[in-house]
Order: sequence, then structure tokens, then C-alpha cells
Amino acid sequence: MQRAAPQDFDRVLSSMCTEPHPAAREAAERFLATNPGDPGTYEQVAELEREAVERLGAITGLSDPAGYVTSGGTEANIQAVRVARNRASDSTEDPNVVAPEHVHFSFRKAAELLGVELRTAPTTGHRADVDAMAELVDDDTVALVGVAGTTEYGFVDPIPAIADLAADAGALCHVDAAWGGFYLPFTDHEWGFDHAAVDTLTIDPHKVGQAAVPAGGLLARSADLLDELAIDTPYLESTSQVTLTGTRSGAGVASAVAAMDALWSEGYREQYERSMANAEWLADQLDARGHDVVGPELPLVAADLSVPMTAELRERGWRVSKTGAGEMRVVCMPHVTRSMLRSFVADLDWY
Repeated sequence: MQRAAPQDFDRVLSSMCTEPHPAAREAAERFLATNPGDPGTYEQVAELEREAVERLGAITGLSDPAGYVTSGGTEANIQAVRVARNRASDSTEDPNVVAPEHVHFSFRKAAELLGVELRTAPTTGHRADVDAMAELVDDDTVALVGVAGTTEYGFVDPIPAIADLAADAGALCHVDAAWGGFYLPFTDHEWGFDHAAVDTLTIDPHKVGQAAVPAGGLLARSADLLDELAIDTPYLESTSQVTLTGTRSGAGVASAVAAMDALWSEGYREQYERSMANAEWLADQLDARGHDVVGPELPLVAADLSVPMTAELRERGWRVSKTGAGEMRVVCMPHVTRSMLRSFVADLDWY
């Protein structure tokens, strides 16, 4: 039986995952069989998880963070909604969460799983419209969500204004920086714990952080927020657990620490500058060819290429995707090189 081979990244332009750093790959293999879900037994990987959370706190502007390494942004976002719902359980029987309409689809999953109403507000210029969000807030609102690096366009919502709105409503403020979190420290955007009264935040080492999949991250400003998630675990050496999954491989934890050891902060800065330069180059090339281009604000480019043109590019092996509005979307991840983009544009010209 022929062994299956993994996907090559040499023509992948649609993914927000990338090739892991060599140190992250090696660490993932070493800790593959450990279980941070049982920290009393697997003490070494539990200590690594604490280190991962501290490092993620440094990246997001929080000196004493609470949190854990999740399976990805979806789990982290679901857990943030769960924190908000549980925190307000004594004050409302009909909780709702207010978010911009471009919020990640994981929040629809969270709403369905947790019995929470998701209210989405129209946006302005691909960013959250805080006034439109305010119109949806009422006494049953338990959380407001802002996105720092949207999935479709890579734009950053006005996080401080959303946080102020959440504070006025007595609601939790959650920031989804799953993709953008490892780029944003090298920009002028205000998005993290040190910029606004953010309560919880999603950031994924297995995206731009170059850890092995799965390695997401959920951070909270204080440990008492995570206490809202705690359940008893009487048969484990540890007596309670706040994670959504139970058993989970220590591979993600170890690889996240290894990647951040190797790359924070100068390596990530250099990567941001390369990726941003590549995105700007591609945007210029598409604009020169008469396409309407959105961005880049972070290293992501969207442009109005037709569906047949996109299909032809896929036939030529390029992995590209579409936004909800139908634009072609290219994510300039660490594996995307200028040479790749030149080949891509050459194939675009052929069509």
C-alpha cells in the first residue's frame, strides 16, 4: 500500500496555516503522547503550557495572563462565549452576543451549542461599525466581539471602542486575533490587552506563530474569568478542568513554546515585514491588471477575479479561495514567497 504524502505548500495561497518551524516540529514529536488535560500526571507539559500562556501574554500585552492552549481559534471563541454566558447566568435567561457581521463562523457554532443568540451588525469599510453594534445591545447582552485580523480581508476592528461599549453594557469584551495576533505587535493597531479593556482574546500559534497543528490559544485578563469554565474532575490527580476538550496531545503545547522560543520577537517581526511586502507587491500587480483590490491592511489580499478565472487557477494547482462577496482571497503566510507570487501572476496573465 502506497504511503500518503502530505499537502505541499508551494502553491497554497488560501490557508491561514503554514509549515511549522523546524523546532516546533521536533518538539511536537517529542511531546506527542503527553496529555496537558491531566496536569497532575503530566507535570512537564503542564509547565510548558504555563510558559506558552506567559509568552502569549507578552505578545498580546498582558503581564499576568490566564489561559490555555486550545485546539484552535474555534475552541477558543466557543470558550469565550461560554465564559460570558456563565458569568451572566444570574442576570439573564436569554443571553445574546453582539458582533460585526464579518465575525468568524465559529461564533455561529458557539451560539448553537450554548443556546446564546448571536446578533451581527453591518460593517463599514470591512470594519465593525460600533454605532450599529450599539443598536443591538440590550440588558441581555453578555459579550461584544471585535476581530483583529478578519478572516476574509485581514482588517482590524476598532477594538478600544468596542471594549468601551462592552464596559458600558456590563458585558465581556472578546477579541478574535486568531490569525492576526502574531502580526499585530509590529503594527500601530490598537488591539490587545494593553490597548483596551479586553477581557478574553483568541490567538493561534499554529497560524502565523508557526507551531504545529493543533495549537490555538485562549487568554483571559484574570483567572476568575476562566473559573466560569471549571468543572470537577474527581478521578484525575488535578481536581478541576477549564478546557473544552479533555485529553489533548501535548504536541501543540510543546511546539507553540518551541516556535515562540525560536522566533519571538525579531523572527516574527522579520516575517511580518516579508509577508506584508509580498502582500503589497501582489496588490500592486493585481491593481495594474485592472482588478479592484481590497487591502492589504495585514498580509491578506482580496481582488475581484472572476469565478472562471479562479477555477482555472485551481486547475493549475493553485489553492485559492473566495470571500463571501466573491473576491479571490490570497493569504500571504510565512510559506508564501515572492517567487511563488511571481509564478501565480504569470499563470494569471496566461489566463
